Amino acid sequence: MKLSIIILNYNVSYFLKQCIISVQRAIGNLDAEIIVIDNASVDDSCAMVQRDFPNIHLIENKENVGFSKANNQAVAVAKGEYLCILNPDTAVAEDTFLKCFNKVVTLPTLGVLGVYLLDGTGNFLPESKRNLPKPKASLLKLLGFTKKYYATTISEENEGEVAVLVGAFMFLKRSVYAQVNGFDEDYFMYGEDIDLSYKITQAGYQNYYLGSTETLHYKGESTQKDAAYLQRFYGAMQIFYKKHFKTTIFLDVTVKVGVALAKLLKTKNISKNRKKIADPSQAIVVTDNFSLLKELSAVIEKPLKSVSKSVFQDGSVYNTLVIFDASYIPYTQIFQVMRQYKNMGNQFRIRPPGCNFLVGSDQSDNKGGVVLFGELVN
Repeated sequence: MKLSIIILNYNVSYFLKQCIISVQRAIGNLDAEIIVIDNASVDDSCAMVQRDFPNIHLIENKENVGFSKANNQAVAVAKGEYLCILNPDTAVAEDTFLKCFNKVVTLPTLGVLGVYLLDGTGNFLPESKRNLPKPKASLLKLLGFTKKYYATTISEENEGEVAVLVGAFMFLKRSVYAQVNGFDEDYFMYGEDIDLSYKITQAGYQNYYLGSTETLHYKGESTQKDAAYLQRFYGAMQIFYKKHFKTTIFLDVTVKVGVALAKLLKTKNISKNRKKIADPSQAIVVTDNFSLLKELSAVIEKPLKSVSKSVFQDGSVYNTLVIFDASYIPYTQIFQVMRQYKNMGNQFRIRPPGCNFLVGSDQSDNKGGVVLFGELVN
């Protein structure tokens, strides 16, 4: 088998369904398998996979064992020569896996391959490519200074060697994963991808960023989780430094003070920094399905009109709620439109193929929401 796609899920049933559908499209004729491992979700994630995707290998954990341990469980049963570690709140472009394979054959010492990640607003996610988070860079990142933390020397659409790739999308050989003993299970959440990236480079491989294919990632910690995120981030970095770097009492104290200061600044600036989402003046559905338009009209407050893909050719779409019917327009084109029309007052929603729901997010630090329509509303 050529590829095993591993999706670790926790309570995001609708996003997981879109992820699986997009992955199935992207697999094409590849000899591949999808493994979903669930960390004791309390929503209907497992029931949905069993009902809608009976041929997918589903692993149901009875408790939340964390990111590292769960992914290691799934890799242990994977059969593919290559692995793709993938978040459930993602959607891949139809050409993503093909482009990854086309690139890896040119990189004989490849460790992990990462791709261009965009958020629900169409904006690039800088964690797609990162530098090694040395103590000073991590401290500055907590305080809001991210220049040294992210790999800005490589442009978003370019490609090149980077130190660290993000766990939302990691493409690598299963043999390399096994050689470095996979994800370190001392990390429960955050830091696992940094640690794996570093172990792989220490083993003599090169991590690589590929900006020519996209993956949508509805990511982020909400405002209410800022303090908890900072604590988890610091805890993960502390584990990382103790494992791989020489730490000192002075360094430990400095980072602790920095985390406390960052928490204080976050708390004071939450309401100030939170973006206000403007209400779009119009709404369109990119579809050729008039039955879908009728169903959506029952749940969308604004008047809807259907449009073809050609509406985006003249650059005149702004202040608009744009609903993409992924049965009509492929994810590759959806991502291109989102990137082209970002920061123009537009909001984007996707109706995954054959589904009675929309998914979307209007802020990069918000995991997104779901709108049900049709039969699922009743």
